[in-house]
Amino acid sequence: MESYLSSIIKQFEYYKSLGDKTFNQLSFEEMQKEFAEDSNSITIIVKHLVGNMLSRWTNFLTEDGEKEWRHRDAEFLDTYISKEVLIADWNKGWDCLFNAIKPLKETDLERIIYIRNQGHTVTEAINRQLAHYSYHTGQIVFLGKLIKGKNWTSLSIPKGDSSKYNKEKFSKEKTRKHFTDDL
Repeated sequence: MESYLSSIIKQFEYYKSLGDKTFNQLSFEEMQKEFAEDSNSITIIVKHLVGNMLSRWTNFLTEDGEKEWRHRDAEFLDTYISKEVLIADWNKGWDCLFNAIKPLKETDLERIIYIRNQGHTVTEAINRQLAHYSYHTGQIVFLGKLIKGKNWTSLSIPKGDSSKYNKEKFSKEKTRKHFTDDL
C-alpha cells in the first residue's frame, strides 16, 4: 500500500503536467474556444476541475467531499479573465489535492469518507477522483490538439516514432520505476 500512495501521487502529477503542457501551447483565446453549442471549452473544463478539487480535497478526511459552498452549475460558465488567472486557479486546485494526499499513511486507506453522503474508502475516493481528472485532462489535451492542428507538439510518443521510442527503452536494462520518472 505504501507503493500505492507514492504511485497515486505520481499519477496525479502526470495528469497535471499534461494540462500544464497543453496550456503552454495555447493562448487564452484558444483556451476559450467552444466547438459546438453547449460544449465545454478548456477554460470551462478547468473551472469545473478546480471546483471539484477544492470541494473534494478540502478537509478530505473529516468533511463530505461535496461542500455546501460549491456551486457546480456555475463551474460551467466561463468567467476567467486571463490565462494567468486560470493557471493560478488550476494550481490552487492541484495544491489542495496534493496537500490532502501527500500526508496520507497506509493506515488511512481503509478509512471511510463521504461524497454526497455516499461512503467510500480513502482508496476508492482517490481512485474515483483520478478517473475523473484523467477523463477531463484527456478532454483538455484533445481540445488543445484540435485547436493547434499541425502546430501541436505531442505530449507522448509522436505518431511514427513508436519503433524509435521502443528501441531506446529496450536498449536499457530492466528497472523498477514509475513510467513518469523519465518524462
